[in-house]
Amino acid sequence: MARRPKPNLSCSFRYAWEGLCYVIKSERNMRIHLMIAIGVLFLSAWLRLSSIEWAIIVVAIALAFAGEVLNTAMELTIDLVVTDSNAMAKWAKDAAAATVLVTALASATLGLLILGPRLWQKLMTIP
Repeated sequence: MARRPKPNLSCSFRYAWEGLCYVIKSERNMRIHLMIAIGVLFLSAWLRLSSIEWAIIVVAIALAFAGEVLNTAMELTIDLVVTDSNAMAKWAKDAAAATVLVTALASATLGLLILGPRLWQKLMTIP
């Protein structure tokens, strides 16, 4: 089988963007992650985070997004390969879903550690 030529850099970015758009359009949980991320970004701006805190928040958001994208890719691949009910396919999908759970919990923990004390402090100064 002949190999396809590698796409140029702009095509690679376009394909990645199309993949991200597909996940956002097709996966309810990704849209939930996106809405939470937007809220966290606004809250972060309101709390005037330091550069390091911003970096941690951005990494936490990227971690959650990456988990959801990976889960979707795994599920699509399994659905493409396995057409009948299969216990191994179920476990593979469950393991991929666990990736989302782990990354979301880690992201939420980072968000709470960074935003929680600052938000509490800000709320305590409101008359």
